[in-house]
Amino acid sequence: MAKLTHVDGQGRPRMVDVGAKAVTRREATAEARVRFPPAVARTLRAQGMQSAKGPVVDTAIIAGTMAVKRTHDLIPFCHPLPIEQCRIDITVVDDDLLVRCTVALSHKTGVEMEALTGASVAALTIYDMCKALSHEIVIDGVRLVEKRGGKRDVRAGRTR
Repeated sequence: MAKLTHVDGQGRPRMVDVGAKAVTRREATAEARVRFPPAVARTLRAQGMQSAKGPVVDTAIIAGTMAVKRTHDLIPFCHPLPIEQCRIDITVVDDDLLVRCTVALSHKTGVEMEALTGASVAALTIYDMCKALSHEIVIDGVRLVEKRGGKRDVRAGRTR
């Protein structure tokens, strides 16, 4: 059975020592879905994805990218990482927006938390920019889609 890596032998929290790990290429993709009531989706499409606060998609991409770079400030045991790639894609799926964040680097530890943070903050930014239209907007489906590099690869919940 797997054991928690951020807990020492006495059950106290700790940051994982990655000093002995090999530097490898590591990449992770995460996603989040922003669900709009149909009337809100129609309004946003009619306004060219603009809200009173500005361009919804472009602002969310910037916010998500900023969050990726600051993940170690938000999640206590994340290492500060030299991010080499961050790509946030936001696509319309029915009345929803699907946010996908891919992060990559060559380092001793993975970037799953950075990808999850980027997707989450981009989705939160979309909510913030659109909440004047409705508070019935829902963010859900935040998940790791894939990770590569390190000890094992994972795709949509399956380990390889």
